[in-house]
Amino acid sequence: MKENSLNLATYPSLRGRTVFITGGGSGIGEKIVDAFCNQRSKVSFVDIKREESLKLCDRLESETQNRPLYIECDLRDIDALRSAIEQTRQQLGNIAVLINNAANDARIEIKDVTKQIWDDQIAVNLRPSFFAAQAVYDHMKELGYGSIINFGSVCWSIKQGQMHAYAASKAAMSGLTRSLARDFGINGIRVNTLVPGWVMTERQLANYVNADTKRWINETQCIKKQLKPEDVANLALFLAADDSAMISAETFVVDGGLV
Repeated sequence: MKENSLNLATYPSLRGRTVFITGGGSGIGEKIVDAFCNQRSKVSFVDIKREESLKLCDRLESETQNRPLYIECDLRDIDALRSAIEQTRQQLGNIAVLINNAANDARIEIKDVTKQIWDDQIAVNLRPSFFAAQAVYDHMKELGYGSIINFGSVCWSIKQGQMHAYAASKAAMSGLTRSLARDFGINGIRVNTLVPGWVMTERQLANYVNADTKRWINETQCIKKQLKPEDVANLALFLAADDSAMISAETFVVDGGLV
């Protein structure tokens, strides 16, 4: 099948459900927001990139007539995150799907890592995922169902350097997922980890992907195509929908066979 002739699924169970996405203004997060809006979900997302986020809202309003709710938020501020989740509840109803996507994968030489940098990386890449899950727990308990999708990364699997706090945070996501799945499952709430490979976002292409990188990815990846944000968003839809109703505490890798 040609790449441009893919027949993608529509999920009736996602129509009208409230979805909360962190880091939804660009990159993978942007495509996740796009995908859920096209499924007719009620979408709310947070991001620190105000200009990009508002442009996304305008585009989706024009293309889908389903404008997402954007709330500017720095995830290092847990009170602001909780406030955004409560605002979403008031405007769109109880959150049925939480996607902990936001991250900062900056490369930092080991000699340059300070305590402040380490703490800041953890405050973006790990801490908000727990507190967002904690904040939506009552929403999903009232609904009697819910899906939480925590984002990991293949970076630690491929032993990628200069990303020490990021790699530690992403490796920790599997442990967080399995612990939450145990505690939340009694109320019908599922928790899974989605692990993207090396996704060709604008940020990656502009900052980290050069000719040597492309050559290595092509040689290592089983499927000889660029991994795109849409490929990750497609799996997020499945894990959020009722089609995956009995899947919890699992890890799903979308990397074209890189690892």
